Amino acid sequence: MIEVRNLSKSFGSNIVLDNVDLNIENGQTMCIIGKSGCGKSVLLKHIVGLLAADSGTVKVDGKNINQLNKSELFDLRRDIGYVFQGAALFDSYTVFENVVIGLLEHGVKDKQILRSEAERCLSAVGLLPDKSEVSEDEFLRAWDILSNKKPSDLSGGMRKRVGVARALVGSPKYIFYDEPTTGLDPVTSEQIDFLISDIAKKVKVTSLVITHDMFSVFLIANKVAMLNNGKVQFYGTPDQLRQSDDPVVKEFLERYN
Repeated sequence: MIEVRNLSKSFGSNIVLDNVDLNIENGQTMCIIGKSGCGKSVLLKHIVGLLAADSGTVKVDGKNINQLNKSELFDLRRDIGYVFQGAALFDSYTVFENVVIGLLEHGVKDKQILRSEAERCLSAVGLLPDKSEVSEDEFLRAWDILSNKKPSDLSGGMRKRVGVARALVGSPKYIFYDEPTTGLDPVTSEQIDFLISDIAKKVKVTSLVITHDMFSVFLIANKVAMLNNGKVQFYGTPDQLRQSDDPVVKEFLERYN
């Protein structure tokens, strides 16, 4: 699990995180909500060790992030998949190259391993058919068409799915999603929400989702944490969020629901 205890971070006189406490339990899908600039992305950067806390601790699987050396931090990050806002695919790379880029960066050169992992992850996000449901020739045709496409050849929803497939490479324990439905139409947004839920169940990963999309929150979250003025304003289930009498929470829901 991920344990955040008394986490504080300031940039000059701007207090972004102020003694934040949070638990993200194994197998859970947690949504982090809050106004822009409330510290959602800063919290995520502390969890992956991109920022050092002013005070407090972040533990991932019992390991204190601030006490890890570079090699240990590198190993820990291999357990975390990250889906960037806008997918962040490399325009000059094919779908196949985009999906396996992490393995290539880690020195994996075996073409059979690279292809097998790409096939597995692209099938998991619904961009390739299940091998058990189609003939080998049909699967190979689908692979040849998809794997050689460039991001410019894909719809917004397909680019998001490729981004999720890339995050699944290496079978991480955790997947972090940064505004996964931003810029998508309502139908495609719902498809991505169902994909996040499906991935969590099929692959059994712990998911952390930063979002402003309250439809997504109520569809995919097991737990919700709302940040406000550097603190956790709300922590609980989606139903508890709906029923909250906190005026700050109610105002946020009225604005973004």
